[in-house]
Amino acid sequence: MVNVQRMILDTDIGTDVDDAMAVALCMFSPEVQVEGITTVYGDVALRARMVRRILQMGGREDIKIYGGIEQTLLRNREIWWLGHEGEGILHLDERDEALSFEDQHAVDFIIETVMNNPGEITLVPIGPLTNIAAALIREPKVAENVKEIVLMGGVARIGNNASELDHYEHNISRDPESASIVFGSGSKIVMVGLDVTRQVLFDRTHLDRLTATGKPLNLVLVKLVERWLEWYKHDYTAMNDPLAVALLFNRSLVKTKTMKVYIEYDHRHPTGQTIATHSDDANVDICVEVDSEAFMEMLLDRLCNYKVPKEHDISSDGGVTIS
Repeated sequence: MVNVQRMILDTDIGTDVDDAMAVALCMFSPEVQVEGITTVYGDVALRARMVRRILQMGGREDIKIYGGIEQTLLRNREIWWLGHEGEGILHLDERDEALSFEDQHAVDFIIETVMNNPGEITLVPIGPLTNIAAALIREPKVAENVKEIVLMGGVARIGNNASELDHYEHNISRDPESASIVFGSGSKIVMVGLDVTRQVLFDRTHLDRLTATGKPLNLVLVKLVERWLEWYKHDYTAMNDPLAVALLFNRSLVKTKTMKVYIEYDHRHPTGQTIATHSDDANVDICVEVDSEAFMEMLLDRLCNYKVPKEHDISSDGGVTIS
């Protein structure tokens, strides 16, 4: 019998392709029950419509989507926005109003779901932590009622590859004030940082495997990967966010160290370094090693072998008709 993990995915989908991969992995993993998907940072409505399109193509329109906070917590930092968000997945007329999502605000949804299901909901933030911080401010008891927070973010630089890693990580440095609130909340946290995500690399051999399936959703994912690689100027990209999702049902993929994490930041950018220390009240399991081969094979297997319900007639250009 599958032990199903109830989760909320909080995403800044739209720039790097790994968010889209994470949404797909959620859809095609029977071990997780997605209570809802929330969007954060920047144009959250556009991000929500991107999620809606992916869910449609995967036959999972039952999953609800909630738009969250656009600005950083203190509104004191610029939003990083490349401008190609939505390309390759949304038609031009869908970039504004054609794809719907819920009226309820993401922060309200997070608070309501966690508080009504104490000890049962795992939050999986894979973008800046603004929605999660706001939920903790609005209702501090979220910290004790959430099952755990499995977040993609940060870098501890305490593993074997420490010298190769940046001092800052995007999701933390974009809103370090929010990160400080989340890490200081006392919640049980799993930190899936650059220490491990820089070891799970999606390259052109993996791209070929997705293309060979001929599945419309996979062809869209291929477009998103190619667009990102064009900007990134590499032949590979890290599967940061899907790794965080995978840990809900296969924690054996990583080895962790339990430590206390605080955020060192000031008014400059980049700022927001995740400092890991030993402490009697340590609450963060920091991922320091990963079985990259096992993870990548699992990810590709699920993306290549999923089946969409027959009632969904999905065209190759991403359009969806429900019969």
